[in-house]
Amino acid sequence: MVIAVTIFFYSRLIIIMKRIYTPLVLILFVIMIPAADPVDTVATLIGQGNAHELSIYFAQNVEMTIMDVENVYTKTQAEIVVDKFFSQNKPRTVKILHKINSNPNYRFVVLVLNTEKGIFRVSYTMKDAGGSLALIELRIEPEKTK
Repeated sequence: MVIAVTIFFYSRLIIIMKRIYTPLVLILFVIMIPAADPVDTVATLIGQGNAHELSIYFAQNVEMTIMDVENVYTKTQAEIVVDKFFSQNKPRTVKILHKINSNPNYRFVVLVLNTEKGIFRVSYTMKDAGGSLALIELRIEPEKTK
């Protein structure tokens, strides 16, 4: 009888502990997963040619140079311009050449974008805008061969 009561007590204790500790462990696990770096996310979106998702990271005004056309665009206009570039130059691969991330409020990245029509050097600058990084400058130029 004593053994049965002891087994019953410990089995109930294990069930209660699972109910208490499982959510705590899951919460700690979620907290410990680092958020994706917006700089890397932008590079991935450029490699995918996804102008719509990329525009989420645009500041309200974006200074853009695509090929020889330089202008300052609103967020919506910039999305249209980038989408047009991607429709004419379907991305294949992207490779990060250089990344400056020593300042958490300012980031600069240089990529090599390989497309169906050629290779391009892409550089972009992101700056802190109210707690999150926003893309303020984007340059897409033909890659100069050596």
